[in-house]
Amino acid sequence: MILPVLALLCFAPGTRQVPAVMNRLVRTAGGSLAAQPKPLWKFKTKGQVASSATVAAGRVYIGSDDGNLYCLRLSDGKKVWEYKTGDAVQAPPLVTGSNVIVGSADKNLYCLDAATGKFRWKYKTIDKILGGASAARDPNGSRTLIVFGSYDDNIHCIDAATGKKVWIYETDNYINGTPAIVGDKVCAGGCDGVLHVLKLATGAKVHSIIIGDYIAGTAAIDGGFAYVGHYGNEVVCANIQTGKLVWKYRDRLFPYFSSPAVSADRVVIGGRDKRVHGLRRSDGKSIWEFRTRGKVDSSPVICDGKVAVGSEDGKLYLLRLSDGALLWSYEIGTPIVSSPTVTDGILLIGADDGYVRAFR
Repeated sequence: MILPVLALLCFAPGTRQVPAVMNRLVRTAGGSLAAQPKPLWKFKTKGQVASSATVAAGRVYIGSDDGNLYCLRLSDGKKVWEYKTGDAVQAPPLVTGSNVIVGSADKNLYCLDAATGKFRWKYKTIDKILGGASAARDPNGSRTLIVFGSYDDNIHCIDAATGKKVWIYETDNYINGTPAIVGDKVCAGGCDGVLHVLKLATGAKVHSIIIGDYIAGTAAIDGGFAYVGHYGNEVVCANIQTGKLVWKYRDRLFPYFSSPAVSADRVVIGGRDKRVHGLRRSDGKSIWEFRTRGKVDSSPVICDGKVAVGSEDGKLYLLRLSDGALLWSYEIGTPIVSSPTVTDGILLIGADDGYVRAFR
């Protein structure tokens, strides 16, 4: 079973980024975001864009199904460089230090010079890599560790400087989302229906939290709690310190492939029921719903009291966080499974027509 990639990154300590960049652990962004943003630029790739953008030092990094990783100028969308892999790049890139790191459906994780696109190393797995990678300092040393999942059923940890294996943790099915790193722990959902909590330094198991069905997306982590949707038609909250489930939200019998955005009191997630759901963070009770005309596999981002999210109905939406009211929509006209990125008041999104678009 091939699951659609969810373009979501986790925050990587040490990453060089522009002001008001997104916190990838909870998909929120600081700063302001216009209620009626205007098109700023668009850039055409040669394939569908399921990847989501990462912004660092005034540059946008994003993959395409044409097999390329692109580096664009944030200000005007002009191409700085491109790097060709052997298959589709649906994974969201990670920028850490002077490197940009991204997985490809050709089974390799690539490390490139972020400024020039020059090849540095690659790490080969046994199957495709559709999810993103996360970076953190080794708790037992000074090196930077890169953690990511693969369709080879493993969570991999490698040395950022060399691309050499540090440890591998075997699961019972695909890893489609991005592992989150919080302190000295790794948290990753699997298509084996388990939220895996591991020690960052060694990969040793801390908890196996049984969720019950495919986890295609990435868990949002805040305050020791993980929030994630799954194929069994639920959104759940789990305590990663105790390994226990806290609450479950279940509405219609439709799966969740979107990854949630989490604010101080809200959890917002898209569903295959063609709706965006706003839940109360404390207990998972529904506060509001917004109906689109297509599945919502795109993962929302919260900024300035607003929620940005795409839909397979071909529209990019801005909703009010408090009540889900529609503030603005933009007709792209082709399905959007890419997830929006917000940084410094600029909203970025990819779409199936092959374009990367920026709004401000």
